[in-house]
Amino acid sequence: MAATGSGPLAGVRVVELAGIGPGPFAAMLLGDLGADVVRVDRPGGAGLAIDPAYDLTNRNKRSVLVDLKADGGADRVLDLVERADVLIEGYRPGVAERLGVGPGPCLARNPKLVYGRMTGWGQEGPLAQRAGHDIAYIAVTGTLSMIGKAGEPPTVPANLVGDYAGGSLYLVVGILAALHHAREEGGGGQVVDAAITDGAAHLATMIHGMMAAGGWQDRRGTNLLDGGCPFYGTYETADGQYMAVGALEQRFYDEFTGLLGLGDTAAARADLTRWGELRDAVARRFKERTRAEWTAVFEGSDACVAPVLSLREAPGHPHLAARSTFTDHGGITQPAPAPRFSVTPGSVTRPPAMPGAGTDEVARDWDVPSIRTDDTRGTG
Repeated sequence: MAATGSGPLAGVRVVELAGIGPGPFAAMLLGDLGADVVRVDRPGGAGLAIDPAYDLTNRNKRSVLVDLKADGGADRVLDLVERADVLIEGYRPGVAERLGVGPGPCLARNPKLVYGRMTGWGQEGPLAQRAGHDIAYIAVTGTLSMIGKAGEPPTVPANLVGDYAGGSLYLVVGILAALHHAREEGGGGQVVDAAITDGAAHLATMIHGMMAAGGWQDRRGTNLLDGGCPFYGTYETADGQYMAVGALEQRFYDEFTGLLGLGDTAAARADLTRWGELRDAVARRFKERTRAEWTAVFEGSDACVAPVLSLREAPGHPHLAARSTFTDHGGITQPAPAPRFSVTPGSVTRPPAMPGAGTDEVARDWDVPSIRTDDTRGTG
């Protein structure tokens, strides 16, 4: 199988020092876009508490085994770094340095290397050395405080907002910008410090502007886009399922209320004191029919209403199926690479990398014989 995909990053070589969460996801995204990603796993190391064959964040990668704490371990990684364009690590600040693979030795070996660092708190600051998870990072940035109903505890949005939106995606943007600088602007390599706290705070830029202008209350469940608005939220149907409503603009609202059969109560849109009345009326109407029935009512309209589907249901939605938003690879249904490119499309070419299984391949393709040792040799 070819070492590199055909996406827009074909020819870019990435070394990923194994971790969990946002670092692997960022490396997966680069692999989806065609980069040749080599994941450096440690012997006996643990990833997610699932069978590694199902860890989709390790798709489109190859894995080698290197014990960074063993004699010569750091040198083997540096041999890979010498031939790479990007390195991604997600250790606590100072750990990579202690292991001998920090920015100093890596950039000395490869001055054009983009060294991507993925942490929750960042490389410096009072909390830099503290443990943490997604929920704590989005908590201190104010992002978590916006999510949920008024008068109830904040709702935990899985680990999507912090780890992946505030973390992985910002790391990838930083890596691509640094690559551009190194290649197109004639610059050297550099370190990209991607902190989930920084990214999660940045995601709320528009909200901070609205708050400064007096158009956003610093309380959840009371604003236009946080569920406080009766025509921007979710409603239960007769069968215990839900419909999502986003009829913000007047013309969409008119179509929504017409199809819903709301009658005179629709006029309450313009009077915030009547929003409670409007919400109750909308809720009563949705409880009169099933999700499937309401989906049929709003199908083909500009009412901005959609059924709330489960993860298992989503791939079967007609629009997502028509666009192949999900793909099936190795018997696992999974999100397809995104975004899309007209000339250099990304694709899923490899299943999740099994630890060490790519050792011989990588040693050959990258011309790094040092990783082919008795204790790290893979199975092909």
